[in-house]
Parts: sequence; C-alpha cells; structure tokens
Amino acid sequence: MPSSNYPKTPEALSRLTPMQHRVTQEDGTEPSFRNEYWSNHEPGIYVDVVSGQPLFSSTDKYESGTGWPSFTRPIESDAVRTKTDRKLWMERTEVRSTGADSHLGHVFDDGPADAGGLRYCMNSAALRFIPADELEAQGYPEYRSLFGTTDTSEENAS
Repeated sequence: MPSSNYPKTPEALSRLTPMQHRVTQEDGTEPSFRNEYWSNHEPGIYVDVVSGQPLFSSTDKYESGTGWPSFTRPIESDAVRTKTDRKLWMERTEVRSTGADSHLGHVFDDGPADAGGLRYCMNSAALRFIPADELEAQGYPEYRSLFGTTDTSEENAS
C-alpha cells in the first residue's frame, strides 16, 4: 500500500502515551531493555503507532544485544526513509516512517552480514505489534503469507 494511506492525524496523535509522543514526534529515545518489544519473539508485524503503516516483520527481527527491537530490513522498501542525524555530537542515520513521518530510531551498518549488514534499531514506543494470527482481523491480510498458511478448512480437503 502506498505510504499516503498512512497519514498523521490529530486523532491519532491524541491517543499516544507521553512516551510514544516524545519518541515519534520529538525524536526521543526510550530506555534500552525497558521497552515493550526488545525481547518479543512472537510472529507478527510491527506497524507505526501513529498511522498503522506496516514497517517491520518478526521474520526480519533478531537479537542485537542492544535492548531495543532490531531488524535487518523494513517490511517494504518504501515503508521508511532515512536522514542524517547530527544530534549528540555524532553523525547517525535516523529512520522515519514514510506515511506519518514518525521518528522510529536509527539504522547502523553492524547488523548480520548474511542479511545485508544493517541493523534497524527501533524504539518500541514508535511501534504497535500485530500478532500473525490477528493480521486479517486487524486489516493486514496481505502480510499473512510471511508466516505460512493457517487454512485448515474442510472445504479445501475435498
């Protein structure tokens, strides 16, 4: 789906917790190892907490040891954009959602070499997790194929 389908709205912003607002709208960072998804190992996708735009899949998530959820790539190539961040007296590459322009985290070049070498180090507060078994119910059926099929209907057996 095009990123234009995932705008930032006043209603969405009003639903954010203070931490979610600080991270996504003020380019903040949540504490490492004390955030919701750093150790989540369930199958599913991660969407922008502001707009619902699909951003990352658990199939690309790995343990980086940093205390934040880390991924080797976005779920779709146009789901995120990067820009140079010169805060904290160093140069880093910031990652933002393309739909709502939410600050998500940063990307580094120290990820798994066999998966492209990138580490998308994201803030849990910028994400909402959709479990694989809820993808259809929550409006993301096109991502079901990432996790195999669950069709056990008897109609298909005949």
